[in-house]
Amino acid sequence: MKIEVWSDFVCPFCYLGERKFEMALEQFPHKDEVVVEFKSFELNMDHTDYKGKDIHQIIADKYGISYESAKENNDRIVQAASEVGLDYRFDLLKLNNTRLAHQISQYAKSVGKGNELVKRFFKGYFEEGMDIGDKETLLKLSQEVGLDIKDLQIKLETETFDKQVDEDEQLASRFGINSVPYFVIDNKYAVSGAQNPEYFLQALNQAYQA
Repeated sequence: MKIEVWSDFVCPFCYLGERKFEMALEQFPHKDEVVVEFKSFELNMDHTDYKGKDIHQIIADKYGISYESAKENNDRIVQAASEVGLDYRFDLLKLNNTRLAHQISQYAKSVGKGNELVKRFFKGYFEEGMDIGDKETLLKLSQEVGLDIKDLQIKLETETFDKQVDEDEQLASRFGINSVPYFVIDNKYAVSGAQNPEYFLQALNQAYQA
């Protein structure tokens, strides 16, 4: 079985959904037959200067709600993350463009480290306050998961993996994907959002039986 997951590194529901899906996969009797591949999806392609604003103000401005409402919504997300073992630090978030992070994740995928790097980027951004758009920070995290940094930098200079990012996003558009996370199982079944592990497990079992 192949599971394709469209997500972005600054999406709190993507990290939450990835963890819940992982919990479901641990309970899936045929997990050894599952291949998971993360796909690129940029939520923040039209980069805006957020200097001087915390995440609550950014969300309030984006959706036209009060600062207090935005904070309440974010607090609920932090609590939901905590319930599955994730320590979200919204007070440390550094929102930035994720294009470079996606390029690096495409490189990591090509050398068999894609899933490991995606999880490291998520943790670095949401739990450690790292700047997901800063090249040196991304290279440091890449080195931590064992990537060849010299080779990676050569590939980045030639934009070798820029095309793959575009192809993932074009495929998402053809599938009608306009929000993430989005899980596609064997090109037949889809699960949208950070669903509970039980929901993911049911989807996996139905897809496998089919």
